[in-house]
Amino acid sequence: MSSVAPSARDAGERIRAAGLRITDSRRAVVEALDEYPHASADEVFAAVSRSVPNTSLQSVYNALNDFAVAGLVRRIEPAGQPGRFELRVDDNHHHLVCSVCGAVEDVDCVVGASPCLTPSDTHGFALQVAEITFWGVCPACAASARA
Repeated sequence: MSSVAPSARDAGERIRAAGLRITDSRRAVVEALDEYPHASADEVFAAVSRSVPNTSLQSVYNALNDFAVAGLVRRIEPAGQPGRFELRVDDNHHHLVCSVCGAVEDVDCVVGASPCLTPSDTHGFALQVAEITFWGVCPACAASARA
């Protein structure tokens, strides 16, 4: 998985900077997202339960929701897949999604600053962000199909 590391700060500092209380579960969620960018809530829960065994799936969902509201994480929702979460929130980037295995990779904005794309008609909206998802087949799935 690729991703630009969001910060060298530790998980606790990031949580505190977002205005949230630090708990073992929240710290473990941030650490899981550092290790597994674009993870689903279930994937985050699997990682968190290894380090904080008494954590519930609901606790992970609550932390992810609190983080999204506070701007600490970004939720992406590729069509036909569970929502995924990432810590890379300080830029306007897009995603590549494999239509075979569901792998997700970051791709930098194609032109300039947010929003990096301009629609032909804004219908009066004040644009803030352009979210683009590129769909294709990842190298591993393409190689498997050729074999």
